[in-house]
Amino acid sequence: MIRTILALALLAGSFRATAQSLYMPRDIQQAYDKGTRSPDGRPSPKYWQNRARYDITVTAAPPARDIRGRETITYFNNSPDTLKQVVMRLIMNIHRPGAARDGDASPDYLTEGLVIDTLGINGEARPFPANQGLGTIQGVRLPRPLAPRDSVKFTVAWHFPISLESGREGRIDPTSFFLAYFYPRIAVYDDYAGWDRIPFVDSKEFYNDFNDYTLRVRVPANFIVWATGTLQNPDQVLQKPFAKRLKQSMTSDKVIHVATAADLAKKNITAQQPFNTWVWTAKDISDVTVGLSNRYVWDAASVVVDARTKRRASMQAAYADSTVDFRQSVKNGQFALGWFSDPKNWPGIPYPFPKMTAFQGFADMEYPMMVNDSPQEDPKFAQFVQDHEIAHTWFPFYMGINESRFAFMDEGWATTFERLINTAENGAATADDFYKKFRVSRWINDRNAAQDLPIITPSNELRAGYGNNAYGKPSLSYFALKDMLGDAMFKKCLHAFMADWHGKHPIPWDYFNSFSTTSGQNLNWFFNNWFFTNSYIDLAVAPVTGTTVTVQNIGGFAIPFDVAVEYTDGTKATLHQSPAVWQANQKQATITLPKAPKTVSLQQGVFMDANEKNNSWTQR
Repeated sequence: MIRTILALALLAGSFRATAQSLYMPRDIQQAYDKGTRSPDGRPSPKYWQNRARYDITVTAAPPARDIRGRETITYFNNSPDTLKQVVMRLIMNIHRPGAARDGDASPDYLTEGLVIDTLGINGEARPFPANQGLGTIQGVRLPRPLAPRDSVKFTVAWHFPISLESGREGRIDPTSFFLAYFYPRIAVYDDYAGWDRIPFVDSKEFYNDFNDYTLRVRVPANFIVWATGTLQNPDQVLQKPFAKRLKQSMTSDKVIHVATAADLAKKNITAQQPFNTWVWTAKDISDVTVGLSNRYVWDAASVVVDARTKRRASMQAAYADSTVDFRQSVKNGQFALGWFSDPKNWPGIPYPFPKMTAFQGFADMEYPMMVNDSPQEDPKFAQFVQDHEIAHTWFPFYMGINESRFAFMDEGWATTFERLINTAENGAATADDFYKKFRVSRWINDRNAAQDLPIITPSNELRAGYGNNAYGKPSLSYFALKDMLGDAMFKKCLHAFMADWHGKHPIPWDYFNSFSTTSGQNLNWFFNNWFFTNSYIDLAVAPVTGTTVTVQNIGGFAIPFDVAVEYTDGTKATLHQSPAVWQANQKQATITLPKAPKTVSLQQGVFMDANEKNNSWTQR
């Protein structure tokens, strides 16, 4: 109630007048005009989103590369629109020669792509469009329009050869596969863009509805399967000792070796029949992925992720026994799940899923309940990478973020949480060194104009500058806002935003408006500065006049900084300036000192300066 009253007051006052000062694309504007999104940053009573129920069976028999699947998709139209077609995503077609990609493709990456064998709509066999396989999106005409509040059922059979080169998905070794984006799916139909037709181009990411899944994975005996969701039939696919170990791990703080290298050598871990079907279920989730191998060892334990209810989440790892850093994956994952979930930490919201699995691959990539990470020689860096991927649970999987268009809404936050948990694990100096090295330095030292395009630039339109706009720059903005609002208010705003948009599809303007409403401040000046300008970071100290220090903001971003002063009497002080110092004048700020200075220097921490030569002044 308090938030509602505050929002109404803001809207009645200056907030309504200045909310329009933020650029808003016309498709986004129409969502607000139709009333599906509220200017206070929340979904309105008219907000809607579609969803589906997937029942998937996929078969793999390594070393054969042929992957075959069939599925039933029940698609629910919750929109007010009558749909004459649906748009399918066939992401495996990224492997086809000639597919649009951001980078070159090696021969080992290329395949014939995904082939639709049969398609049925509401029980009627339908021809798949003749140009199937030419791209990663394909419109499918419905035999009868799909009315609001109605549903349609698709039956699809398909196959594709898994690529020899493994990245986000593919063959890891002759008998270890990682299947991601492996099934035809219905694209998102939303309230601002309609059908999501942004093609997948291999370097960008994804946008999915929240769906319910039943996943059946058929593999030969002695192959172990790890997947998104909860395994429904461990006693049918595992021999008793291994099913018992898995069950024990669900309540164990200690790492249990569910399957060791010695166990694998005996070939008696799974049920001994030609094929075993592993069954997994997951509800209200945006995707499912699968890892399978007959040579990966299996570790597992669990951790309390909700202190109030004592709910535990399982942390598992699947990897080659010779991979040293993965031996710590479960312990590192337990710490990450517990730390991220603790209300004292960030984001401070309990891990929402029953399980997380770290699977050894080559991607360094996140998926719901799974991460596909590459081996690392440096154990700290291995933990750093895994932490980042696990942090994605909250952004984008807790909320259905459109990563294809607004990558900074998930990568920027995961980068922020990555530094915060690294501080807890290794101390501020190490965490800040990692952050500057991997997230800031490349951008601030790259004078290519593309690196300074506004963060709000649609991610799918970027090639050069994508990484900096998705990771470092937005993360710096979140740290700047955290500095300005203070930890307590920043967390209050973050939690309000996440609670309102959990299980929904937030866009940047929902974030901007939500934080303004919850904080009770008009933050548009700050958001305009960070997200809608070509700014960078470059401060300079102008010649000091008496006790007045003028700091020029040459680069333009509203950053926090410290003024380190040595006075003429030999005393020293450090004066912190929050980004609020730039609200009145984003070009320069003045700081009045209590007495005459001898030297003045700027200290900016992770907000690295493009030109440090003008960051200090000395009395002559």
